[in-house]
This record gives sequence, C-alpha cells and structure tokens, in this order.
Amino acid sequence: MQPSFSDVVNIGPYCIERFIDNSNAPEISDLHIELAGCSNLSGDYVVGRVAPPNHTLFYSLKGSGVFRTPSGIFELHAGELVVLPAKQSFEVSIVSDSWDIIWLNLADSPMWKALPRRQAKVVKHANLDGLHFAMELLYLERDKTNRQAAMAIVSRYLRKTIETEIFSERNTRAHALGKKEVHTNRLNALFANVDKQLQFEWSVESLSEKAHYSAPHLHRLCAEAYGRSPMQHVIFLRMQRAKNLLKNTQWPVSYIANYVGYANVFVFSKRFKKSVGMSPTQYRTKVD
Repeated sequence: MQPSFSDVVNIGPYCIERFIDNSNAPEISDLHIELAGCSNLSGDYVVGRVAPPNHTLFYSLKGSGVFRTPSGIFELHAGELVVLPAKQSFEVSIVSDSWDIIWLNLADSPMWKALPRRQAKVVKHANLDGLHFAMELLYLERDKTNRQAAMAIVSRYLRKTIETEIFSERNTRAHALGKKEVHTNRLNALFANVDKQLQFEWSVESLSEKAHYSAPHLHRLCAEAYGRSPMQHVIFLRMQRAKNLLKNTQWPVSYIANYVGYANVFVFSKRFKKSVGMSPTQYRTKVD
C-alpha cells in the first residue's frame, strides 16, 4: 500500500532558521534556486510536502533526521546529502537532540535536468561545508559584490556535486556507452579497409592484428554489430562487391572472382551461389 502524505509544517520554538530568498539575495535566481536556508533544529520539527514543484536538497552538518518517501524511509546523518526529486512527496523530521542542516529548493528547470526524478538519492561523504559557509555569507552580506563571490562558491559546489557525485552511476553508464562507440568506430574502420582490399587473403588472425583485438573479442564485437563472425562479414563484403561488378561491368566472372579474393573461380561460384541463391552468371542475366 502506497504511504500517504500531507502538507505539514510543524517547527517548534527552539528551531532557528535563516532563509535565503530573492529579498536578501536576489542573485539566487540566476541559479534557479527558489529558496534556501541554514537551520539549527531542536525539539519539534516535521515538514511534509505533497508533490512539490521543485527539487529539494538537504545536507546534514551535525545530527540526524529521518525522511519518509514513496520509495522508503531512511535516516540522514552528518556529512550526508539527500536529493528529493520534484513532484515526489516526502516528510522529514528530526531524530537526534539537535540537527544542523542546510537546504535548497531548486527549480524543476533545464538547468537542473540532471537531477534524479524517480526516487530520492543519498550521497555519502558529500563534504559540503564550503557550501554552508557560502550560504551563511549570502544571508548576512548586504554588499552585492560579496554576494556574487559567495554565489560563485554555491554554483561550484552544486555543479560539482551533481556532476561528479550524485551521478557517478549515470557517468559509468555514459562511459560504457562511450566505450561502445569507440569499438563501433574501430570496427567500421577495420572493415572499411577490408573493403578496399578484398583481394587480400584475410584471416581471423590478420583481422585481429589490424584491429588490435584478440580473436575472441573481435568475434564478440562483430556478432553484436553485424550479426556475423569476422570472416562471415568479409565474405559478405566480397559478395556485395561481386554483385555490384556483375551488375555494372562486363568483366569475366574469373576476373571478378580474383578481384574479390578468390583465386579459384569454381570456389567463388560456389560461395556466390550459397550466399545469393544463384550462380554469378544467372545473377548477371537476371539483373540485366
């Protein structure tokens, strides 16, 4: 059964909060920060939101709190960060005698499109004390130039955290995709060279050496990319060239056989018929 949530704000008299908004730090709108704060909590503290329109980040400086989300319940301890996705309900309350935190509401905008959307994400050992100091400065500082310097620190911490820590798994997947692209490019380059030298006596060993892959690895890559073994793909390229030459030239079959790597015209004819379903002569007659 899906847990129920409600909008609730129960903040007791011993809680101290310093809010950062457009009135005291208008620069936060440049980073699509709708609201932020530094809080020293003790006693009663329960905040709940139903499908909030923005992303919410909590970083625990000291003490612990507990979060209830659609995907489960978990505690947040000192040095840990949680990202609560936009449009997903949550409830947070204090666990320890006191709890010092910083928090930010980030707009659900293209600037923060990399933030998680399916469920809350907890980052261990986030080390955001520098972000805390910059936020305290934003709250206190009336000089615009000094606030801009603090905003540069806020921006650096947010982007670094999101790009290098929150999404290490996503980066790993991207890295895997990048490696796949490299393999694809190398395969394409290999067989582009083969297509230029179809008369060469290609073997699995020569293909592997040219591609700088082991034979088993090359076999796996070709099977994934082409649905054929390396040598089957060489034959495929030879037959494609042979069909083109039979169709567009008057070259003798024996000449075409040599041109695509078959010294013996009978071996070529047998292979062609197996691949195409008819002899080279029949194919030429048909396409004519």
